[in-house]
Amino acid sequence: MNSTSEDRWRDLRPDPDSDTPLYLQLARKLGNAIHDNRWAAGEALPSERVLSEALGVSRITSRKAIALLVEQGLIRRTQGAGSFITPRYEDPLSRLSSFSEMLRRRGFTPGSKWLSRVIEPANRDEVIQLGLSPAAAVTRLRRLRTADGIVMAVENSTFPAALIPDPQAVGDSLYSFLEQRNLSIVRALQHFRAVNASDEIAAQMGIAPHDALLLITRVGYTADQRPIELTDTYCRNDYYDFVAELRK
Repeated sequence: MNSTSEDRWRDLRPDPDSDTPLYLQLARKLGNAIHDNRWAAGEALPSERVLSEALGVSRITSRKAIALLVEQGLIRRTQGAGSFITPRYEDPLSRLSSFSEMLRRRGFTPGSKWLSRVIEPANRDEVIQLGLSPAAAVTRLRRLRTADGIVMAVENSTFPAALIPDPQAVGDSLYSFLEQRNLSIVRALQHFRAVNASDEIAAQMGIAPHDALLLITRVGYTADQRPIELTDTYCRNDYYDFVAELRK
């Protein structure tokens, strides 16, 4: 490690006079540093030996602290490569932003992989949520959302086909596409619930079938209060944090 890196790790040194076990102190301090973005997503951690020497603790203490953070999803281990800071995406619930915009603001590189872009007849739920006629057609956009190349979510978006008559024209940023056509989403209602990954979604995300996911159902409105967006987003719970600030 260089001198700057050594100083950074020494800030995590546990207090030997505290009643709290050293490995818990170290895990808490490193966890807080990760949440405060003092370590970049994907950054490699030093080996247990180097970490122990920098902090003046035993290798057992370092190993137990890292294992705890791996269990919490803040650190991931790669066979033969070492331990790395897990990319995490914190979404402030009070702010309406596109996925790409929020990732860039957090220092990630956003990406998308289209799974399908089609026009089909609207189903009953889409007719109700978007205020369509029973015979209306909708544009369905299905894609993987990534941050630094890691799949964060599977996103299924539906719009009235009259607003997006050419689904293939939509690029990486759906909201930018809408803004260019004076169809900006200015307000949205989101509902959250826990679900289990289907075999299809698990394969797309690289997780085990039936793993827990967070499903966000979002209805987006334009400035004239028209509902034009219905999106279901299946989020990996080991990469997503949703943050809400409450005031009295």
